[in-house]
Amino acid sequence: MVKISKKLQKAIESLAINDVYQKESRSFCADDFDPKFFDLADTLQVQKMHVIHKSETVDVEGEGRLLRVFVRLGTRWVLPQEEKPDVKAAIESEFIAEYQIKESLDQDCIDEFALRNASYHVWPYWREYLSSQCERMRLPRVVLPTVQFSK
Repeated sequence: MVKISKKLQKAIESLAINDVYQKESRSFCADDFDPKFFDLADTLQVQKMHVIHKSETVDVEGEGRLLRVFVRLGTRWVLPQEEKPDVKAAIESEFIAEYQIKESLDQDCIDEFALRNASYHVWPYWREYLSSQCERMRLPRVVLPTVQFSK
């Protein structure tokens, strides 16, 4: 069982999920790569990115005070090379997890929440987006687990 710090617990009790939405996305295949007919698919490596980009608090008229956490996620398919990997395709996106602030929080509580908890709310949206983009682009299928975060 994962131990939750007092700061994280305070943030969990003081915030309520309000929305999760996609801020931007980028998908591409290299000019020399057609995933539908690529015969070296077994040689491609899949690399993943998961970054908490930033968090901010904002006052929104009619909504009150909100915490917004920006989470960048990505997957890319590369041919490994000694110096620099040859990127054949990539799918990247930035999501915003938005929370209603019910009770004032110190910045260290907000930071811990952003780093350790916000991704749980974003992850299902990323899983769905990645899966559907892989299918649309005919990229090798990537199945992400229900939750996957580095410690």
